[in-house]
Amino acid sequence: MNAEFFAALALIEKEKGIPKEKMLERINQALLAAIRKDNPGAEENVFVDVDESKNKIDMYIRKTVVETIENPAIELLPEEAKRYSKRAQVGDVVNVPVDTKKFGRIAAQSAKGVIIQGIREAERSMVYEEFTSKEHEILSGTVTHVDNVRGSVSLSINSSADYTEAVLLAGERVPTEVLKEGDKIKVYVVEVRKMGNGPQILISRTHPGLVKRLFELEVPEIYDGTVEIKSIAREAGSRTKMAVSSNDPAVEPIGACVGPKGGRVGAVVNELRGEKIDIVKYSENPAEYIAAALAPSDVVSVTLLDEGKSCRVIVPDSQLSLAIGKEGQNVRLAARLTGYKIDIKPESEA
Repeated sequence: MNAEFFAALALIEKEKGIPKEKMLERINQALLAAIRKDNPGAEENVFVDVDESKNKIDMYIRKTVVETIENPAIELLPEEAKRYSKRAQVGDVVNVPVDTKKFGRIAAQSAKGVIIQGIREAERSMVYEEFTSKEHEILSGTVTHVDNVRGSVSLSINSSADYTEAVLLAGERVPTEVLKEGDKIKVYVVEVRKMGNGPQILISRTHPGLVKRLFELEVPEIYDGTVEIKSIAREAGSRTKMAVSSNDPAVEPIGACVGPKGGRVGAVVNELRGEKIDIVKYSENPAEYIAAALAPSDVVSVTLLDEGKSCRVIVPDSQLSLAIGKEGQNVRLAARLTGYKIDIKPESEA
């Protein structure tokens, strides 16, 4: 029985990744609780001896040898004590083995419940630790269910533990993106929270961090730090502006991100289901940075204003609508990218 028990622990460790030591700690607590339930009054006089080398688990109650018994739970007579220790005398403490076959049904059920709960808690703890290390990273998942009423999507996330479910809430979905069961997508881990019923993994497809991590996967120069992403402004599903700079004069940052024949930026666009991406060059000079951020529009001049972080930008009359963008998107994203309020005027008015 003991051998089978330890074999089962080894199997749990192999299949679920729960360390045997953690399980033995839980089992120890469960057995102690069961002994105490079956032996009222024994309390702290019970202990469990686990010998992994011999695949043995023994349980005992420490009892004192007395001439007259007042508390049967922790005392025994000399003649009974000699069954466990031939030299036992009055005043000695004898370890009396506990026969688990005599456990009451309630005590046995209680022990079983503690062990099962221990497995669940260990699994949750492992999942929490695993995903906490992946905060602000990208994970791959497969769509398992689409809730058309709430707009949320359930995903099966690749994980070393059994718990792999995460929910992409409606607010974290790209509005224009149609997902169906079986679709494989990448998601950004915003946060991992420790909840009573297990870790809650907050994931997103709209977070700017998703774009950043996707470029890190596609562009070696970003991954190794040669090219740096300075800022990202995103309207998920429609358009993203990204400012980049190079720490190596020999490396052109925009070209590195675009890649040969546009392959690198194209891979990111494909993952984002066709979202447009403008890559602009970052500059420490605010006027140059703002002018670059308004691409693809040409800019005649940029004047920084005294009141807060704001500026006036002059563009050719023919470029005004391009600078503002459809429904103001281009100038709105440029303002978020640079941190400046941008007032655009056509050259004729200036």
